[in-house]
Amino acid sequence: QVQLVESGGGLAQAGGSMRLSCVVSGGTFSSYFMGWFRQAPGKEREFVAGIRRNAVTTTYAHSAKGRFTISRDNAENTAYLQMNSLKPEDTAVYYCAARQGTITTMEAAAYDYWGQGTQVTVSS
Repeated sequence: QVQLVESGGGLAQAGGSMRLSCVVSGGTFSSYFMGWFRQAPGKEREFVAGIRRNAVTTTYAHSAKGRFTISRDNAENTAYLQMNSLKPEDTAVYYCAARQGTITTMEAAAYDYWGQGTQVTVSS
């Protein structure tokens, strides 16, 4: 019943920007810890960024820190990932995920709900 739908992926040039959106329905968005993950071909899914339900506390992977910004709008049931200074190594399928609870975690297994992903391709 809980559904997450990502959008905003596509092609970008190295150094460019892109904003991903994740709309959540069927659940209480404001109670979820939200996260963004990515998975490149042949690689494991990795944590990119997370945000607590208060929309203040954020966590970033080292590769994302300083370039990416996670945010949320609880009134619109939407989480965002603003990506700046994109690099070819950012190319991956990006997934939005939600978990019930307040603890910050980078482990994919801890998340309860997942979107189907949106492709982000960064050319060199």
